[in-house]
Amino acid sequence: MRVDDGGTGKVADGVDEPDQGPDLDDEGEAVLKSVGRQLKLWREGAGLRAAELGEALGYGENLIYKVETGKRIPRPEYLEKADEVLGAGGKIAAMKQDVAEVRYPKRVRELTKLEAKAVEIAVYATHGMHGLLQTEGHAQALLEARQPAYSWGEVEHGVAARMARRSVFDRLPAPTLSFVQEEVALRRPIGGTMEWRRQLERLLEVGQLRNVTLQVMPTHREAHPGLDGRIEMLKFGDGTAVGRSEAAFAGRPVSDPKRIRILELRYGIIRAQALTPRESLAFIEKVLGET
Repeated sequence: MRVDDGGTGKVADGVDEPDQGPDLDDEGEAVLKSVGRQLKLWREGAGLRAAELGEALGYGENLIYKVETGKRIPRPEYLEKADEVLGAGGKIAAMKQDVAEVRYPKRVRELTKLEAKAVEIAVYATHGMHGLLQTEGHAQALLEARQPAYSWGEVEHGVAARMARRSVFDRLPAPTLSFVQEEVALRRPIGGTMEWRRQLERLLEVGQLRNVTLQVMPTHREAHPGLDGRIEMLKFGDGTAVGRSEAAFAGRPVSDPKRIRILELRYGIIRAQALTPRESLAFIEKVLGET
């Protein structure tokens, strides 16, 4: 739990740190300023000073001002409390959706939107666990290891963005999801032994979903088409697709059918050389038993 930087002793858990978060674009800034103005109008309409609202919400006066000027991102619980205290009848709480849509970096929002539309997602991941498969603790440990070091707010922001992408597993109708993960990622104890175990348990959980195919590429396999980098493909209901490979087309996203077929060819060979889904789950259970 963090303490308000205004020195009031109030907790700062109702907002995201740092001041606007990493990679917030013009659209995001405009939304935050608009939400902030609305919050200020509701506060003034209720005849409350910023300090009084802060006291009622349990946050410091400094944070109230920063939210109202669009310099901090209010979390859902902040908006819910403000709605109740100011008697907004759900009008402030309704802003949660607007804030949620700009809370994360633009590139994450764009990727999440694509994943939300995809009817099929195919992924080959190399030395690191793919973001859709990561536990919260695993993601946090990775972000904390980044250099130059992230601030705590940036770490928290990044973890939240990564966890938001996991909503793809809850979609109805469910998309077809295919993952091939290199063995080395299963054996690296990211976050310590307990978090390592939780990550392996998460893989077993995901791998048993009916719409998910999870395969492990054993380290002892000889050369295969994925050794130069990861591959990701998203296919949509209208027959179009977008894909990306670190080892093809200068690493840029592609949608041309001829280039997509090249990625499909490589991914198909990788899947054929990996363990079967049943063998993969048994392998993950074995690694878990060794931890």
